[in-house]
Order: sequence, then C-alpha cells, then structure tokens
Amino acid sequence: MAKNKLRVIPLGGAAEVGRNMWVFEYDNDIIICDMGVMFPESEMMGVDLVLPDITYLRDKTDQIRGIFLTHGHEDHIGSVPWLIGDLGFPPVYGTTLTLGLLANKLKEHKLQNRVETNTISPGDRISAGVFTIEPFYISHSIPDAVGFGITSPAGFALYITDWKLDHTPVDGWPTEIDRLTEFGRRNPIVLVTDCVRVEAKGYTPSERIVGDAFDQIFATAPGRIITATFASNISRVQMMINAAADYGRKVIPIGRSMENNVAIARELGYLDIPEGILIRPNEMRSLPDDQIAIVCTGSQGEPMAALSRMANRDHRNITIQQGDTVVVSATPIPGNEVSVYRVIDNLYRLGANVIYGSDMPVHVSGHAAQEELKMLLNLVQPQFVVPFHGDYRHMMRYKLLAESMGFKGDHVMMAEPGSIMEFSQNAGKVSGRAPVGHVFVDGVTVGDIGSVVVRDRQMLAKDGILMVVVSVDQQTGELVAGPDIVSRGFVSMRDSTDLIDATKDAVRKAFSNGYVVPARELSDGDETAEGNTPTFSSPSSRKIKDAVGRFLYDKTRRRPMIIPVVMEV
Repeated sequence: MAKNKLRVIPLGGAAEVGRNMWVFEYDNDIIICDMGVMFPESEMMGVDLVLPDITYLRDKTDQIRGIFLTHGHEDHIGSVPWLIGDLGFPPVYGTTLTLGLLANKLKEHKLQNRVETNTISPGDRISAGVFTIEPFYISHSIPDAVGFGITSPAGFALYITDWKLDHTPVDGWPTEIDRLTEFGRRNPIVLVTDCVRVEAKGYTPSERIVGDAFDQIFATAPGRIITATFASNISRVQMMINAAADYGRKVIPIGRSMENNVAIARELGYLDIPEGILIRPNEMRSLPDDQIAIVCTGSQGEPMAALSRMANRDHRNITIQQGDTVVVSATPIPGNEVSVYRVIDNLYRLGANVIYGSDMPVHVSGHAAQEELKMLLNLVQPQFVVPFHGDYRHMMRYKLLAESMGFKGDHVMMAEPGSIMEFSQNAGKVSGRAPVGHVFVDGVTVGDIGSVVVRDRQMLAKDGILMVVVSVDQQTGELVAGPDIVSRGFVSMRDSTDLIDATKDAVRKAFSNGYVVPARELSDGDETAEGNTPTFSSPSSRKIKDAVGRFLYDKTRRRPMIIPVVMEV
C-alpha cells in the first residue's frame, strides 16, 4: 500500500446508478461512505437486490473505523443489514432520520442490538482513526441529507452525493453554500460527486413546485386521489399530506415500507401531520371518494408493490374504479420503463385518470443539473474530480463539462467499481483494481446466486429445458430403459409429439452398437448449456447431451438446456 496517500475505492456506485459504497483508506484506517443496494436489471432473472462486493474489505475488518451514511434512500443504506456482519459490525453514523429508517431495516434482520449507531448533525466533527469527518447539509428529495468533508493526513476530500441547489427545500435546509465555499479554501485534493443529471441543462427545479402541482390536482380531482412515490421520499409525502389537509381529505398510507416510513418520520418529527388526517384502510369505507387520498408504493412498477397490485386487481383494500386519479410522482429508473408503463396501461383500463411524466410537474429530480454542477466546481475548485452515481455516459458528460471549465482531462477520474485511486497534494492516479462483482440477494440468501446461476436462468428463459431420463447397463453401457423426455419452456409435449419421438430416436441411435458421439463433435457455436453439470456426470450423460443438442439445433435452431438423467442398473 502506498504511504501518505488517500486511497478512494468505489465498491459500487461508479458507472452505475445504485449500490453506492465508497471506501476511504489511509494506511491502516478505513471509513466507508454509504452502503446501498441496486435494484436488479431485467436480465437478472429472479434476483431481488444487488449488493456491493466487499471482497476487498474481508481481511481488513479490524481497520474499519465507521460507516458514514449520507441519507436514507435505499441506494445508500439498503445494504447495511446484509453486509455489516461480514464487516465486523463497525459503528454506523448518520443523521436522525437516516438512522431512523435504518433502524427499521436492522430490526427486520434482528440486528438492532448488534449494531452501534451514532447520530450526527451538520457542524459536527467526528474522529474515526486518522480521519476527521464533517457533515454538512445538502438538498435532496429526502430530509436530513448530508455531504461529508473528510480530512486525512494526505489532505482534504469532499464526498457529495445526491444533491442539488434547492433554495426552498421542503425540509427548510438548503445546501450549505457557505460551507462549500469554506471547504474550497482548504484546497481539496479530490471531490467525489453525483453526476446523474449532467445531461440536463440549467438548474433542477425546487421540490416546492411539486407542492403546487399537488394543489391543482387536489383542487379539481372528482374522486379518490392515489399518489405513488418512493417510500423514503418523505418530502413528497409531506406535500401530499399538506394538500390533503387543505382540501379536506383523509390520508391512507398503503404499502408496508410506506406505512413504516411514515410512522418513523412522524415519530422523529420529520412529518408534520395534523391530528386526525391519517386513517386506516378500513376507515375509508365510510367516507365519500372526494375525501380520500392514498399515498402508496409502486412508482417503479415493482410487481409486489401496492400500485402494481391495485392495477392488477389483487390488492386486498383498494379496487381501482372510474373517477380515481392516480399520480405517479416519480420518473422510471432506467430499466423499469416497461414495468411502469404496463402499470399505467392497466390503471387506464380500469377507468382511472393517470397523471405522470410531463403531464404536470408531479416529480422533480433530487439531483443537480449542469449549472449547479458548474457552480459546485467553481466553489470548491478541487485538484481532482471523481464523478459517480451515474452510468458511464453521465460520467463522460461530466468530464467534458469539467474540461469546458478549465479542468485538465486527466484530473477528472473515470472510476469503475473496484478502481483504486490514490491522492495526495497535486497528485492523483488509478493505481489498481480491487476484486468486485455483482452480489445477488435471492430471497433471504446473499451470494448463493452467482453469475453462472443467473446465466442459467437466462438460458432457461430463452430456450427452456429438456430433461432426458434413461437407464443403462452398468457393465456394457447399453440402453436398458427409456428414453423418457420432459420439456419445460422449449416445446409443448402435447403439440410436438413428432419432435419428441424423433429426439428419443436420436438418443437410441447414440446408444446403438457402433455409434459413439465424439466428445467435441459439436462446434463451439452449437454447444448447448455449456458450463452446466448434468444430473449424473458420465460418458452416457455426455453422449445424450451431445446427440440431443446437435439434433435439436439442426431441427429447431434453438438451444434448450439439456439435463441428462442417467440411472445405472
């Protein structure tokens, strides 16, 4: 390890949107900034969450001085309960609301008594090994968001994620421009910053304009109003509650995470809810439709979230009806567009009026646009910049933006997950690569589902599976019984009897006297289910796999996953 240098390593969050986790390391001291999840991409079949890869830290757990969380969104705190045990349960630092939202997750994982949490506030100075961390307010789409000034013997660094220059934020705490100016006087060696909205010109609008849009909707909607947003978007929930109170409506939170987060934020004082406004789902039956407002999860088309279940007519409390107004107060995360628009289609079919997208300003981003990004660079004047919280194109656009302001191209570092960057005064470079990959959560298991399993699932989804069951003589290798064939997702057994019978003949031919399929008779392009271990590994299994794979590809130009089951008798 290089001495007297600050090492900055993204274990997630660089060249991607989600699973933010950044390691700051100096000699034998490590702090971690954020520990989030990423929601799976469409090709990640059956995966529930994607976590950062902590391989780099597994033999360094005794050096971790703390986990510092910027705010309570899933892509910044969601991995804590999944990974903190493997990191040796280091102390966790966050603002009041952030720790409140985290506490509920720790409780679900039965870790509430094992994790040390420490409440921090802007203006504090926290010591963690050789590091001094100074939180400061930044505006985002959730209250109590902060950035971090990080001092080490190598110099001063800034970590600012998920921010914008909202001068009228709902929580009353704008981004602290005066602190940024003061930080700039310290000659930062590196600025690590959000870049996901770099393609947008100008400034990101204030969250307040969403409140104005809600006011218009609540003033004119004839029936029930159903608003879908992120459960952690407490500011958006507050504006919805404000509009409901102004127009005499009761509010019903729907969805487990929404109900939990509303309760936590109210208890901690981050939601101002007039007495009697909140009611339970069973209480709305006695109210006319124009006195009901529902706030729910499902703005990203998640299959099990409340709005999706309403759109599919399988929600136990809410049935969409003519006259309902549904507000989708979010933009689709890249990759979720198809799911979101499918939900909107179904809502329209059920008679609802749906407000989304550019219809009205029912959503504004929580991220800085070009002019704000320029302003930050001018205020801070860092020696080096590392854009993140964006796909690679966002990072490249940020690099071009910084170069247009006079930054040298090699002073804007294009990090990827695992990039080991080293900084000292007037020096910065990528010195190596930490081992990183995708860590999948499937159900309650972490890491059991790897890339090979996901690839198998993709193959099953593409061409299906064909199971060939035979009995062979243990001594001679001759076919004794079978073959029996089972197809799932490849062809219909009932409608493809000729193909199934011909496939059986191909298996019999493979076992007939004098016929042996060479181990590599198939070309690489015709190989079927490469890398998958058959139920029983044997020459007979290989023979079946090669013969059936070749035959089916010749007949159908498809490559189902072939599972030979060979029973020796």
